[in-house]
Amino acid sequence: MDVILVYLVALIFVIVLFKIAVVVPEQEAYVVERLGKYTTTLEAGFHLLVPFVDRIAYRQNLKEEAIDVDPQVCITSDNVQVEVDGILYLKIFDPVKASYGIDNFRYAVSQLAKTTMRSEIGKLELDKTFCGREGINDNIVRALDEASDNWGIKVTRYEIRDITPTSTILEAMESQMRAERIKRASILESEGKREARINVSRGDREDAINRSMGEKQRRINIAEGQAKSIEITSTATAEGLSIVAEALSVPGGKTAMGIRLAEGYIKRFRSVLERCDVTVYPEELAGLGVVADLLKNVPGGKK
Repeated sequence: MDVILVYLVALIFVIVLFKIAVVVPEQEAYVVERLGKYTTTLEAGFHLLVPFVDRIAYRQNLKEEAIDVDPQVCITSDNVQVEVDGILYLKIFDPVKASYGIDNFRYAVSQLAKTTMRSEIGKLELDKTFCGREGINDNIVRALDEASDNWGIKVTRYEIRDITPTSTILEAMESQMRAERIKRASILESEGKREARINVSRGDREDAINRSMGEKQRRINIAEGQAKSIEITSTATAEGLSIVAEALSVPGGKTAMGIRLAEGYIKRFRSVLERCDVTVYPEELAGLGVVADLLKNVPGGKK
């Protein structure tokens, strides 16, 4: 009988120990009620409760959580239906408010995110919803953060995951993109042709300028050569005349010059006789004895 009593006491002690001893894991908080009323919040570590009086009413996770926001149909400002879904990140900063401020804060935040997202999408046109995701996310986080402050949670960020228009809108967007690509290709082609014509005209102009510059330089060179030739010829002529004048001024110079001219005249006359069958002599040469000598030296000469 004593053994049974000992076992019974030991069992009661173990049950009471499990009731009063609580180990709270890291990044968690336990909300304790005493006789149905909030009394304290247990943080990470070992704690003892009053048996049969205190109880753990709520266990809250203090880590950051990710909540999926279900897809929903939104209407843009240009009356286009799109299906939008996202993901919400939040964290509990006050376990008491999260426990008593609202019945289910996760459901409430997700529903508020949906309504806010519909409102933000309705402010934008379809084309701007794709490039304005960052602004939409910031506006949703700001609205959720203001509303959830009384719930003891902090909305850290919100990300739009997908924006899916209807099939008809997708076909229209594809047609628009195809037309835009064709337009850009045509513009690029026309700009290429224009650039090619501009380059050809510039090349022709530069070629004409180079040719004209070359022709100008050629003419300048020819003119300079002619001027140099004339200068050299005139210098030589002047020097020759100077020498002739000096030769004429000496005694017998004029006689020598007359003989020299006569020799030149006779050589020229001889060359004329060699090319002619019939010869007419000037009257001034009829009395000269040299004519006979000239005729003798001309083969086949006739009087």
